[in-house]
Amino acid sequence: MMRVYLLRAKISLSNTTVLKYMQELGLRSTVTPKKPAYKKGDCYKKFENHLNRKFHAEKPNEKWCTDFTYIFMEDGRKRYNCSIIDLFDRSVVATLNSRHIDAELAVQTLKAALERNHHPKNLLLHSDQGSQYTSRAFTDYCKEEGIQQSMSKAGCPYDNSPMESFYGTFKAEFISKHRFSTDEELNNATMDYVYAYYNHIRPHSSNGYMTPFEKRMQA
Repeated sequence: MMRVYLLRAKISLSNTTVLKYMQELGLRSTVTPKKPAYKKGDCYKKFENHLNRKFHAEKPNEKWCTDFTYIFMEDGRKRYNCSIIDLFDRSVVATLNSRHIDAELAVQTLKAALERNHHPKNLLLHSDQGSQYTSRAFTDYCKEEGIQQSMSKAGCPYDNSPMESFYGTFKAEFISKHRFSTDEELNNATMDYVYAYYNHIRPHSSNGYMTPFEKRMQA
């Protein structure tokens, strides 16, 4: 990623040279942590994998992916993040934190994404088979909004690899570098990272190293 920023600034250096300077300056690349396994609860309804690893979208708000991850507070308390990304430009269309990893968090995150994007039509939403996404509350809400649900095969993270990639970046670049003592601190910092930095400043390889905002402006 350091070399990408240099290239965007029209500074051409090899990976070896960049690594050499980073070592001299005491800089280290971030390491992507492993995603935790979540226990499954009662299942109301499951769906086929309609996305089928076709991670390219022709236009904004055509294909979204969603998932959860955890965040540890400074005192060891656990919080949960639910985010949704748009496969067209890899932008985060909604992100919310909560004390509980439940269907309510999934519904509220989706509701926020729909409101931010004026309730798009013919939307495909892909997730894993977690109980939050197979719950009656979530599946009924998707049905009300005309959203087609798609689900990964059980135990197959590669079926939702764009979300795995996002959360790897989210935890390596953001969560691992900060400590939060209150929910307000966590929520404000999350919004700043996602909407100000990740969507508007950070280049993304899937966009030809344009930022999500730059890619969306071309739509």
